[in-house]
Amino acid sequence: MSLRIAFTASEAHTAQTARAALIGRYGNTPEEQAHIIVALGGDGFMLQTLHRTQHLDLPVYGMNRGTVGFLMNEYAESDLISRLSDAEEAVINPLSMKATCVDGTVHHALAINEVSVLRAGPQAAKLRITVDGRLRMEELVCDGALIATPAGSTAYNYSAHGPILPIGSDVLAMTAIAPFRPRRWRGALLPKTAHVRFDVRDPDKRPVMAEADSYAVEKVVSVEIKSEPDIKHRILFDPGHGLEERLIREQFV
Repeated sequence: MSLRIAFTASEAHTAQTARAALIGRYGNTPEEQAHIIVALGGDGFMLQTLHRTQHLDLPVYGMNRGTVGFLMNEYAESDLISRLSDAEEAVINPLSMKATCVDGTVHHALAINEVSVLRAGPQAAKLRITVDGRLRMEELVCDGALIATPAGSTAYNYSAHGPILPIGSDVLAMTAIAPFRPRRWRGALLPKTAHVRFDVRDPDKRPVMAEADSYAVEKVVSVEIKSEPDIKHRILFDPGHGLEERLIREQFV
Protein backbone atom coordinates (compact mmCIF):
# COMPACT_ATOMS: atom_id res chain seq x y z
CA MET A 1 0.00 0.00 0.00
CA SER A 2 1.42 3.36 -1.00
CA LEU A 3 1.86 6.03 1.65
CA ARG A 4 -0.74 8.77 1.33
CA ILE A 5 0.71 12.15 2.30
CA ALA A 6 -1.09 15.45 2.89
CA PHE A 7 1.19 18.47 2.45
CA THR A 8 0.41 21.72 4.25
CA ALA A 9 2.50 24.89 4.42
CA SER A 10 2.63 28.28 6.06
CA GLU A 11 2.07 31.40 3.97
CA ALA A 12 5.81 32.07 3.73
CA HIS A 13 7.12 32.00 0.16
CA THR A 14 9.79 29.40 0.98
CA ALA A 15 7.18 27.11 2.52
CA GLN A 16 4.76 27.47 -0.38
CA THR A 17 7.54 26.83 -2.90
CA ALA A 18 8.59 23.71 -1.01
CA ARG A 19 5.00 22.44 -0.88
CA ALA A 20 4.62 22.84 -4.64
CA ALA A 21 7.88 20.98 -5.27
CA LEU A 22 6.96 18.12 -2.94
CA ILE A 23 3.47 17.76 -4.37
CA GLY A 24 4.96 17.61 -7.85
CA ARG A 25 7.20 14.79 -6.74
CA TYR A 26 5.01 12.78 -4.34
CA GLY A 27 1.44 13.85 -5.09
CA ASN A 28 -0.99 15.13 -2.49
CA THR A 29 -3.88 13.56 -0.57
CA PRO A 30 -6.68 15.35 1.32
CA GLU A 31 -5.94 15.31 5.03
CA GLU A 32 -9.04 13.24 5.82
CA GLN A 33 -7.73 10.44 3.56
CA ALA A 34 -4.02 10.66 4.36
CA HIS A 35 -1.75 8.44 6.45
CA ILE A 36 0.63 11.25 7.38
CA ILE A 37 0.58 15.05 7.32
CA VAL A 38 3.78 16.86 6.29
CA ALA A 39 3.89 20.43 7.62
CA LEU A 40 6.24 22.97 6.04
CA GLY A 41 7.09 26.09 8.02
CA GLY A 42 8.39 26.93 11.48
CA ASP A 43 7.43 25.89 14.98
CA GLY A 44 4.48 28.28 15.06
CA PHE A 45 2.98 26.69 11.97
CA MET A 46 3.65 23.23 13.40
CA LEU A 47 1.63 24.12 16.50
CA GLN A 48 -1.18 25.47 14.32
CA THR A 49 -1.19 22.25 12.29
CA LEU A 50 -1.29 20.04 15.38
CA HIS A 51 -4.21 22.00 16.81
CA ARG A 52 -6.08 22.11 13.51
CA THR A 53 -5.74 18.39 12.73
CA GLN A 54 -6.18 17.07 16.26
CA HIS A 55 -9.48 15.40 15.37
CA LEU A 56 -7.83 13.32 12.62
CA ASP A 57 -5.43 11.44 14.94
CA LEU A 58 -2.73 11.52 12.26
CA PRO A 59 1.04 11.79 12.82
CA VAL A 60 2.56 15.08 11.67
CA TYR A 61 6.06 15.28 10.22
CA GLY A 62 7.43 18.80 10.05
CA MET A 63 10.16 20.14 7.77
CA ASN A 64 11.70 23.47 8.58
CA ARG A 65 10.84 26.25 6.15
CA GLY A 66 10.61 28.94 8.83
CA THR A 67 12.89 30.54 11.41
CA VAL A 68 12.62 28.42 14.56
CA GLY A 69 12.58 24.70 13.93
CA PHE A 70 12.71 22.89 17.28
CA LEU A 71 9.71 20.75 16.36
CA MET A 72 10.78 20.38 12.73
CA ASN A 73 13.07 18.09 10.75
CA GLU A 74 15.59 19.32 8.20
CA TYR A 75 14.13 20.08 4.79
CA ALA A 76 14.99 17.90 1.84
CA GLU A 77 13.00 16.89 -1.22
CA SER A 78 14.67 13.51 -1.75
CA ASP A 79 14.06 10.24 0.14
CA LEU A 80 10.92 11.54 1.85
CA ILE A 81 9.12 8.20 1.77
CA SER A 82 11.99 6.38 3.50
CA ARG A 83 12.34 9.21 6.05
CA LEU A 84 8.66 8.97 6.89
CA SER A 85 8.83 5.19 7.15
CA ASP A 86 11.81 5.34 9.52
CA ALA A 87 10.58 8.27 11.59
CA GLU A 88 10.23 8.04 15.39
CA GLU A 89 6.94 9.09 16.94
CA ALA A 90 6.57 11.26 20.04
CA VAL A 91 3.17 11.63 21.70
CA ILE A 92 2.39 14.92 23.45
CA ASN A 93 -0.53 15.69 25.76
CA PRO A 94 -1.66 19.33 25.66
CA LEU A 95 -2.73 21.58 28.50
CA SER A 96 -6.28 22.83 28.76
CA MET A 97 -6.99 26.41 29.77
CA LYS A 98 -10.22 27.71 31.28
CA ALA A 99 -10.08 31.50 31.48
CA THR A 100 -12.83 33.49 33.19
CA CYS A 101 -13.07 37.18 32.31
CA VAL A 102 -14.19 40.27 34.23
CA ASP A 103 -17.53 40.24 32.38
CA GLY A 104 -18.18 36.63 33.37
CA THR A 105 -17.46 35.03 29.99
CA VAL A 106 -15.50 31.79 30.03
CA HIS A 107 -13.01 30.78 27.34
CA HIS A 108 -11.54 27.31 26.76
CA ALA A 109 -8.41 26.50 24.74
CA LEU A 110 -5.68 23.90 24.41
CA ALA A 111 -1.93 24.54 24.52
CA ILE A 112 0.83 22.24 23.31
CA ASN A 113 3.66 24.45 24.61
CA GLU A 114 2.40 26.56 27.49
CA VAL A 115 -0.39 28.55 29.10
CA SER A 116 0.78 31.97 30.25
CA VAL A 117 -0.82 34.66 32.41
CA LEU A 118 0.59 38.08 31.57
CA ARG A 119 0.17 41.64 32.75
CA ALA A 120 -1.73 43.74 30.23
CA GLY A 121 -1.13 47.23 31.64
CA PRO A 122 1.64 49.45 33.01
CA GLN A 123 1.58 47.89 36.50
CA ALA A 124 2.76 44.45 37.54
CA ALA A 125 0.20 41.70 37.89
CA LYS A 126 -0.75 40.32 41.29
CA LEU A 127 -1.56 36.63 41.16
CA ARG A 128 -2.82 34.15 43.76
CA ILE A 129 -1.69 30.58 43.06
CA THR A 130 -3.65 27.47 44.00
CA VAL A 131 -2.56 23.92 43.17
CA ASP A 132 -5.04 21.04 43.50
CA GLY A 133 -7.33 23.22 45.59
CA ARG A 134 -4.60 24.17 48.07
CA LEU A 135 -3.38 27.75 48.30
CA ARG A 136 0.34 27.79 47.55
CA MET A 137 1.08 31.50 47.18
CA GLU A 138 -1.11 34.32 48.41
CA GLU A 139 0.46 36.93 46.15
CA LEU A 140 2.97 36.81 43.32
CA VAL A 141 3.82 40.26 41.99
CA CYS A 142 5.25 39.81 38.51
CA ASP A 143 4.99 40.44 34.81
CA GLY A 144 3.35 37.04 34.57
CA ALA A 145 3.63 33.31 35.09
CA LEU A 146 3.29 30.24 32.90
CA ILE A 147 2.74 26.51 32.97
CA ALA A 148 4.78 24.61 30.37
CA THR A 149 4.71 21.05 29.10
CA PRO A 150 7.98 19.14 28.60
CA ALA A 151 7.65 19.70 24.83
CA GLY A 152 7.16 23.43 25.40
CA SER A 153 9.79 23.82 28.09
CA THR A 154 12.45 25.03 25.61
CA ALA A 155 10.20 27.82 24.30
CA TYR A 156 8.86 30.75 26.35
CA ASN A 157 9.52 28.84 29.56
CA TYR A 158 13.25 28.57 28.87
CA SER A 159 13.47 32.23 27.87
CA ALA A 160 11.94 33.08 31.26
CA HIS A 161 14.70 31.01 32.98
CA GLY A 162 12.47 28.01 33.55
CA PRO A 163 13.84 24.44 33.51
CA ILE A 164 14.04 22.21 30.47
CA LEU A 165 11.98 19.09 31.19
CA PRO A 166 12.73 15.59 29.85
CA ILE A 167 9.96 14.55 27.49
CA GLY A 168 8.96 11.53 29.59
CA SER A 169 9.21 13.19 33.00
CA ASP A 170 5.45 13.53 33.67
CA VAL A 171 5.96 16.94 35.25
CA LEU A 172 4.98 20.50 34.37
CA ALA A 173 7.03 23.65 34.87
CA MET A 174 5.51 26.64 36.65
CA THR A 175 7.73 29.61 35.90
CA ALA A 176 7.51 33.22 37.04
CA ILE A 177 8.14 36.01 34.53
CA ALA A 178 10.11 38.92 35.99
CA PRO A 179 9.02 38.27 39.60
CA PHE A 180 9.13 41.29 41.94
CA ARG A 181 7.74 39.72 45.11
CA PRO A 182 8.92 37.14 46.11
CA ARG A 183 11.92 38.60 44.29
CA ARG A 184 13.92 35.42 43.81
CA TRP A 185 11.06 33.00 43.28
CA ARG A 186 11.50 31.35 39.88
CA GLY A 187 8.74 28.79 39.99
CA ALA A 188 8.09 25.16 40.77
CA LEU A 189 7.97 21.68 39.29
CA LEU A 190 4.51 20.12 39.47
CA PRO A 191 3.21 16.63 38.74
CA LYS A 192 1.54 16.28 35.37
CA THR A 193 -1.75 15.57 37.15
CA ALA A 194 -1.74 18.95 38.93
CA HIS A 195 -4.69 21.33 38.55
CA VAL A 196 -3.39 24.90 38.72
CA ARG A 197 -5.44 28.03 39.26
CA PHE A 198 -4.28 31.64 38.99
CA ASP A 199 -6.57 34.27 40.49
CA VAL A 200 -5.95 37.87 39.49
CA ARG A 201 -5.92 40.35 42.35
CA ASP A 202 -7.22 43.83 41.53
CA PRO A 203 -7.99 43.04 37.86
CA ASP A 204 -9.37 46.52 37.11
CA LYS A 205 -6.24 48.36 38.24
CA ARG A 206 -3.85 45.61 37.15
CA PRO A 207 -5.37 43.98 34.03
CA VAL A 208 -4.14 40.55 33.02
CA MET A 209 -4.41 38.49 29.82
CA ALA A 210 -4.04 34.76 29.31
CA GLU A 211 -2.58 32.88 26.35
CA ALA A 212 -2.77 29.21 25.37
CA ASP A 213 -0.09 28.91 22.70
CA SER A 214 -1.28 31.71 20.37
CA TYR A 215 -4.90 31.93 21.60
CA ALA A 216 -5.25 35.07 23.76
CA VAL A 217 -7.95 36.16 26.20
CA GLU A 218 -8.02 39.66 27.70
CA LYS A 219 -9.21 40.96 31.09
CA VAL A 220 -9.17 37.64 32.93
CA VAL A 221 -9.94 37.22 36.63
CA SER A 222 -9.00 33.55 36.90
CA VAL A 223 -7.22 30.94 34.80
CA GLU A 224 -7.39 27.19 35.43
CA ILE A 225 -4.86 24.86 33.82
CA LYS A 226 -4.49 21.09 33.71
CA SER A 227 -2.99 18.44 31.45
CA GLU A 228 -5.30 16.49 29.14
CA PRO A 229 -3.99 12.89 28.97
CA ASP A 230 -6.86 11.76 26.74
CA ILE A 231 -5.82 14.19 23.98
CA LYS A 232 -2.75 13.09 22.05
CA HIS A 233 -0.68 14.89 19.44
CA ARG A 234 1.59 12.65 17.35
CA ILE A 235 4.83 14.19 16.04
CA LEU A 236 7.37 12.39 13.82
CA PHE A 237 11.13 12.94 13.91
CA ASP A 238 14.06 11.54 11.97
CA PRO A 239 15.86 8.73 13.87
CA GLY A 240 18.33 10.08 16.40
CA HIS A 241 16.78 13.55 16.28
CA GLY A 242 13.66 13.03 18.41
CA LEU A 243 12.34 15.27 21.14
CA GLU A 244 14.41 13.61 23.88
CA GLU A 245 17.64 14.26 21.98
CA ARG A 246 16.60 17.82 21.13
CA LEU A 247 15.77 18.61 24.75
CA ILE A 248 19.18 17.36 25.90
CA ARG A 249 21.04 19.12 23.08
CA GLU A 250 19.32 22.43 23.83
CA GLN A 251 20.96 22.51 27.28
CA PHE A 252 24.48 22.45 25.85
CA VAL A 253 24.29 25.36 23.42
